[in-house]
Amino acid sequence: MKKESLVAPNKSEPEELALERHAQYRGKIEIGLKAPVQSYDDFAVWYTPGVAVPSRAIKNSRERVFEYTNKGNSVAIVTDGTRVLGLGNVGPEAALPVMEGKAMLFKYLGGVDAFPLCLATTDAEEIINAVKWLSPGFGGVNLEDIESPKCYYILERLQAELPELGVPVWHDDQQGTALVILAGLLNALKVVGKRLSEVTVALVGAGAANICVAKYLRVAGAKWGNLVVVDSRGILNREREDVRGRGEERAGERAGESGESGESGESGESGDKSKWEICEKTNKEGRSGGIKEAMRGADVCVALSTPGPGVIKKEWVEGMADDAVVFACANPVPEIWPGEAKEAGARIVATGRSDFENQVNNSLGFPAVFRGALDVRATCITDEMCLAAANAIAKYAEEEGKGKGLSEGYIIPGMDESEMYVREAVAVGMTAQGQGAAKIGISADELEKKARERIFRIKSR
Repeated sequence: MKKESLVAPNKSEPEELALERHAQYRGKIEIGLKAPVQSYDDFAVWYTPGVAVPSRAIKNSRERVFEYTNKGNSVAIVTDGTRVLGLGNVGPEAALPVMEGKAMLFKYLGGVDAFPLCLATTDAEEIINAVKWLSPGFGGVNLEDIESPKCYYILERLQAELPELGVPVWHDDQQGTALVILAGLLNALKVVGKRLSEVTVALVGAGAANICVAKYLRVAGAKWGNLVVVDSRGILNREREDVRGRGEERAGERAGESGESGESGESGESGDKSKWEICEKTNKEGRSGGIKEAMRGADVCVALSTPGPGVIKKEWVEGMADDAVVFACANPVPEIWPGEAKEAGARIVATGRSDFENQVNNSLGFPAVFRGALDVRATCITDEMCLAAANAIAKYAEEEGKGKGLSEGYIIPGMDESEMYVREAVAVGMTAQGQGAAKIGISADELEKKARERIFRIKSR
């Protein structure tokens, strides 16, 4: 039986119901019981005195915590509330509704139990310590909505230190956004008949997300020289002394203590060190100027910048190559309206919105990535695991998606294509095992069975 949407037919805008529904339910998540309680006598097993037995077993062998607790299916969603969903620095309390929503998506789409941890600190070292102190209770950590450039430093430190504790960590605003965009772009290029290794890509916005997009494009086969990245001051190139000076100054400096604190992802700038590396590697033509010059003759434009419209002008799309692909991903309003981009000659347009075709949404990535990582007890989430996820998403859309094959209006699956999450989780888990990043070995068939059971359990209720 099809479930009825919360949005009434006469209320087309979800915002109209948001406050009412959030107040009605007092939030979106709660803790439920997995084990049965048939009488109060059962607490002698689940709690004292019986619970001392698994505790002693874990003390003697810490790996048994995965056998006797829910750690292996638990993820901490960690934020300081400094860069929330295009809202900016709203603080930890105002970030909580968003983190609860993230937890809801983790559970509904990936069968993962995720818990919002909104920290009352914006200091990078304190955030790192908090995650390390809390890590014994979780099987994974998802960093969320943390401002740039601090987010880079926190991720790098935790990626280096948490594997010792057996806890994978990633930053969804970087890795999640990048892998989903890569998945859509791989299929878009198939539709227009172009190769990733040959196309010129203009990346509008140099925040955490687009810097990671550039990295993943390169690993997937794009040429560094064919990427042109533009920040709020212009195209990144070797002549950008403003970036060079700050990059060299900060190379050995602890991130998060000084420097700009603008938003990463949709509307911000990356850390200076990362931006200088992009200056050195990309833009083989040595282009200068702004967005217009970056887009001139480009086959692809990936925009993760300031909400529009009007950030990207129609005539700039007209100046792109034939059969151009435009990803205008700022929220809540894309850098250019899809209709305008199409009128200007773009053959394929994607946005971050659900009311336009080709929605590029992080929710296609993180639930399945963590599902696969948790099911093989991965100690880290590598670039290769993320690329495997991107390829699985792209392949599913091409071969089995509801679009019945790729088209200009269907280059990526929707959130309702649950089977895609199973395929993606399997790809991530198998890649982790192949890299030696998994603590347990499991066949693809067993991994698929395990993932499907977890992912579809919540939907059957």
